[in-house]
Amino acid sequence: MSASASDYHTIAGRLAFPSLAFIDGGWQAAASRRVYENINPATGAVIGTVAHCDAADVDRAVAAARASFEAGAWSRAAPEVRKAVLLRLADLVRAHAEELAVMESLDSGKTVKDCLNEIGHEVPTFFQWYAELADKSFGKVAPTGEKTVAMIVKEPVGVVGLVLPWNFPMLMAAWKLAPALAVGCSAVLKPAEQTPLTALRLAELAMEAGLPAGVLNVVPGFGETAGQAIGRHDDIDVVSFTGSTEVGAYFLKYASESNLKPVGLEMGGKSPMIVLDDADIDDALIASAINAAFWNGGQNCSANMRQIVDRKVKDNFLQQVLDKTRALKVGDPLDPATDIGSMVSAEHRTRVLSYIEAGRQEGARLLAGGGISAGLPGFFVDPTVFDEVAPAMRIAREEIFGPVLGVIGVNGLEEALQIARDTDYGLHATVFTSNIDKALHLAKRLPCGTVAINGFTEGNVTTPFGGFKRSGSLARDNGTEAVDQYLQTKTIWMSLR
Repeated sequence: MSASASDYHTIAGRLAFPSLAFIDGGWQAAASRRVYENINPATGAVIGTVAHCDAADVDRAVAAARASFEAGAWSRAAPEVRKAVLLRLADLVRAHAEELAVMESLDSGKTVKDCLNEIGHEVPTFFQWYAELADKSFGKVAPTGEKTVAMIVKEPVGVVGLVLPWNFPMLMAAWKLAPALAVGCSAVLKPAEQTPLTALRLAELAMEAGLPAGVLNVVPGFGETAGQAIGRHDDIDVVSFTGSTEVGAYFLKYASESNLKPVGLEMGGKSPMIVLDDADIDDALIASAINAAFWNGGQNCSANMRQIVDRKVKDNFLQQVLDKTRALKVGDPLDPATDIGSMVSAEHRTRVLSYIEAGRQEGARLLAGGGISAGLPGFFVDPTVFDEVAPAMRIAREEIFGPVLGVIGVNGLEEALQIARDTDYGLHATVFTSNIDKALHLAKRLPCGTVAINGFTEGNVTTPFGGFKRSGSLARDNGTEAVDQYLQTKTIWMSLR
């Protein structure tokens, strides 16, 4: 029998929420003893308090990470040793999936069904996949004369700073931690200040799995304090950041003003969905259109809010989108029947509502939603649909990060491509067409990191994810490519007698 909202509320009532930083294998208060309130965005109620870490705490965490790296119990362990620990961690996440999913739902406002899918399936898959990769990476021997041997080897870069967003708290932790730990790095991880709980619990589970003390340290805190301290720290070798383009630029600045550490960036997006006139406007396409805009309440960097639809099929497409949108249930995130939970904070809800108002003011036609969900105590926004969106409007150019779907009508493939390309971002795109030649034509000409054909998807653990232009740097999460940012290349040149 599947669990009900009552079951999940019962689990929530039994949870013990982490409140301290996790440094050098144990729970520690912030050096300043300061804390901040952690809010449940679906109710506005305080869940508890969390350590308010700053530069002093980052110093402690980096020192622990560096000591563990130099000691070598993890960094120089045989790959099969790291593999075994990460496989145990994957199993522990599966065993605690329900607890972790409820904790994340309370912390973020995400629906419990999304949290269960991510934490019960995707998160352990990442730890398992990179665990299996740990003993399957090989170096090279260069061609030389018989009196020389030249080896090209890959070594863990050292201490990595991992800075997470609030929209997929535990999944993004797995995206970054799994490859970094698999190759032998030690890590200082900063969860978003809005959603610290599952990252802290994950550190505890990692210790239970056998990770040595100091290899994983978690410092909750704010971007301007703990985040900046990570970016500027001279003893952190690499930073991997997922979040807004604005904050990503700060991390480049921090690196330039400190030790010039490499910075991997996965940032914002304004991703298009193109629907050509030969596409089948069927249930699968409409489900993708809804998911692309409203999944996770639209709080998703690859959300396809710009839906560029050929005018020959636009009326049919729009009517079906409206029918599905009006059927979506907004409400209690712990109710498995809920489709859209709350925005992550009151501040973010205000931001999303300001974009909806800008759409109205600039002349887009509001067809559904547009306001605060009635009768709900937290930070909810109704799923919103605009028609007659013009490419120059703010809602067509700026990242909203909320449940807003905008339709832009076009005449033919080339106009669709021109509008899709006209953006500062380059993270994702989706194309619907029954013609493979048109699909590949568009896929090759869309300047973005992932192009999905005939279905909205970001790929999976095997495929690299990242962006072009203001959506990211050359570094990639996921796939074998993800380990590259946590490794450095060394040449060993031996002259033989």
